[in-house]
Amino acid sequence: MTSTVTLAGNPFQVNGNFPQKGQTAPAFTLVGKDLADVALSAFAGQRKVLNIFPSVDTPTCATSVRTFNEKASNLANTVVLCISADLPFALSRFCAAEGLESVVTLSTMRGREFLEDYGVALSNGPLAGLAARAVIVVDGDDRVMHSQLVAEIKDEPDYDAALRVLA
Repeated sequence: MTSTVTLAGNPFQVNGNFPQKGQTAPAFTLVGKDLADVALSAFAGQRKVLNIFPSVDTPTCATSVRTFNEKASNLANTVVLCISADLPFALSRFCAAEGLESVVTLSTMRGREFLEDYGVALSNGPLAGLAARAVIVVDGDDRVMHSQLVAEIKDEPDYDAALRVLA
């Protein structure tokens, strides 16, 4: 399935199947900050906010990581997974420099099928190979409670809508 998002108004194709409310989130294995494989199943029983973005080295992506670190840190039984193509070293350096301790960073350096499985694979243009901006909230049984594929890559996600389902 193909969707379209824009970057500064220019359309780009997004491939894959974007999870919708009520569906089961696909299993995945990505790379954690210590270069170890981290599976979705490692967070079984917890609610998960998947903050998916192209790169922490862009202003909007950095803001989303900071914002979810702040807003979701007090939510019971909830983990925020920040997922991008950034190498684990860069993600760790960013979080350390920003003092962010309430998010888990995951890299698509391995497990690139995540991009298609989650319908966020940018397939053309200068960002081809990276993830589109999206937020997916899943419950402890990995059922999707909320999902947003952000239409304009430069825009922030709707934090309130994502966190409302966790209240």
